[in-house]
Amino acid sequence: MTELFLDKFRALVPTYFDEEWEEEDGLSSSELEDLMEDQIFELPLALRDFYLAVGACEDLMEAFHYFWDPDELEIEDGHLLFLEDAEEKYAWGIRVDQLEVPDPIIWRRNNNRGSWKSEEGTFSEYVLDMFEWVFEDDEST
Repeated sequence: MTELFLDKFRALVPTYFDEEWEEEDGLSSSELEDLMEDQIFELPLALRDFYLAVGACEDLMEAFHYFWDPDELEIEDGHLLFLEDAEEKYAWGIRVDQLEVPDPIIWRRNNNRGSWKSEEGTFSEYVLDMFEWVFEDDEST
């Protein structure tokens, strides 16, 4: 198994919490497999590695927007939804026809309009940028 994104996502813990990453911060492969057993799709590599690295770290999973647990993931409007804002105005997803891409482009849906807009970045880029924005904003206030 490749660890293309694992190290980047694991580095989120020491970067923003001044603590070393520990195994409890992520889901084990068997935990992820159990949570995905009823799903009819495979996760892109970057999303899978995200869950393995920090899928049990509530401080990240609910830092600003809410990442869905693997057993809550669903497909709507041709997108695999994985993230939602607290007010449920927006949801983020990956186009179903891109699930085999290791690090696919992220799309944002305006839940009131049902319209989708590309975030013009891959999953890993979007997530890493989002946490940088969230935690830098916290430090400046």
